[in-house]
Amino acid sequence: MEPEEGGLNKFHGQHALRERARKLDQGILIIRFEMPFNVWCGGCSSMIGKGVRFNAEKKQVGNYYSTKIWSFSMKSPCCQHEIVIHTDPKNTEYVIVSGAQRKTEDFDVEDAETLLLPADEERDKLADPMYKLEHQGEDIRKKKEEEPVLVRLQRLSDSRHSDDYSLNRTLRDRLRVIQ
Repeated sequence: MEPEEGGLNKFHGQHALRERARKLDQGILIIRFEMPFNVWCGGCSSMIGKGVRFNAEKKQVGNYYSTKIWSFSMKSPCCQHEIVIHTDPKNTEYVIVSGAQRKTEDFDVEDAETLLLPADEERDKLADPMYKLEHQGEDIRKKKEEEPVLVRLQRLSDSRHSDDYSLNRTLRDRLRVIQ
């Protein structure tokens, strides 16, 4: 083979992506697609979990201004039902077009022990100095209520992790006894 003849792929008469590019003439590329959220299969109603990977056909189906909108078509692992998902650049989200239904998951903020983030309208109000001044007293009251819990957690964390050397040494001593 001579350099003028091109690379090995050209010499062997195949594309660099091999089998993944078999439908490239139709504008379709085979990719690995990871499910971005939990869904219910439209064919057999079983749940497909977030993170499950598929061999999907990726093709461009439109534009949002200058950003391409991609379509991903894949077969459900449970019943071979076709699922089609599009990108939604306007809302930075994925949209299920057919073959499945998104599983809505609601949780209670207190049960999950998380903080409730303010809504968009509330965030806009927080930028207003007059609104801040009017609600400053309530914020101080909330801070005083939450402070004992945070201080207790900080003290607990400090007591557990204050002396890294002795903790490491204790762990090593225990492991040596076991072996």
